[in-house]
Amino acid sequence: MKFLVISAHDYRSSRKAGIHFVTSELSQLGTTRFFSCQYSLLSHLKSDPRASLNNLANKKTIHENVECYLWKTWLHPFNVRKPYLHTVEAFLFKHYVNHPDPVLIEWIREADVIFFESGIAPIFFDLAKRLNPHARTIYIASDDLATINVATYVRSAFERVAPQMSALCLKSRYMADGMPKSPNQYVIPHGFDFSLAEQADPSPYTKGLHAVSIGSMLFDSEFFVMASKRFPQIMFHIIGSGKRRLPGYGENVRVYGEMPHHLTVPYIKHASLGIAPYRSPNLPRYLADTSLKLMQYDFFKVPAVCPDLIVGDYATRHGYEPGNEESIVSALNAAIQAPRRGHSMPLRWSQVVERMLNPTQFDDVRVS
Repeated sequence: MKFLVISAHDYRSSRKAGIHFVTSELSQLGTTRFFSCQYSLLSHLKSDPRASLNNLANKKTIHENVECYLWKTWLHPFNVRKPYLHTVEAFLFKHYVNHPDPVLIEWIREADVIFFESGIAPIFFDLAKRLNPHARTIYIASDDLATINVATYVRSAFERVAPQMSALCLKSRYMADGMPKSPNQYVIPHGFDFSLAEQADPSPYTKGLHAVSIGSMLFDSEFFVMASKRFPQIMFHIIGSGKRRLPGYGENVRVYGEMPHHLTVPYIKHASLGIAPYRSPNLPRYLADTSLKLMQYDFFKVPAVCPDLIVGDYATRHGYEPGNEESIVSALNAAIQAPRRGHSMPLRWSQVVERMLNPTQFDDVRVS
């Protein structure tokens, strides 16, 4: 089997997303190629995390048994945001898709299965069907398109081609409302890397209560201004938030820069409680099922604190209303008193990929 993954991520990036784990599993099953798109000189102005790979752009390389290619152009299409500029937006996207890199053409023609990750990738569906009509086409909904604010052109293209794909793989049941109505939808949750348990010792903490927050997505600094003031007995550890220490933080707040993922694992396992301080006017409900930090807290049986909207049906989580200090206090008190227990056993990434490739063979992926 030959697999092709099309994504705005790059497999060689140090920061890992679900698509990296899926690709790694595919590489165990056959020839796997990862084509990274929507990268240009403009990307450097937007602090694209792939900038560190710029010297590898437009070159085929092999990384961990996966053939990789970062397609760099002078300009890539993007969401112009202004309705009166949609004509310009459409022109940019049409030019982009009508002038594909020769490597993309080659890899599409040779693929047995093509994976399109949510974002810009679905605009290449028509090209794929024209060049290789017999290839299976699988959409991985890592995010809802409205949530990540993709261009109108991309949304329209996806709504048109989604029913034609072999399978639409949703990471959460909450994503179904934002999808075009079609019978090819399956709920296949995030997988989990069970080897993390081998990287989780020793504890980095001294005695006492320790709360940890990992990552930068929708990070709410104000949570820690309020929490550190009301809970001086808790030492708060903020890792990789991408934000500097605020003057309002108490002396019981420690701010760390971004660190390799495996080094964060002991901070999670040995924490008294885990915090997912998301804040956004349009906080997506599907984070209840897709938040990696919440999955890790659950795996290590660490009581979690998160916004009410993404508690979901997880008894191990304690919700609060972002910005509401008394609500935050109640959630932290509940988490401090909660027993250490897991919610459910997540799927291994190998099981996730197995379901993506053969969704009709599994009853647990049906959209109810």
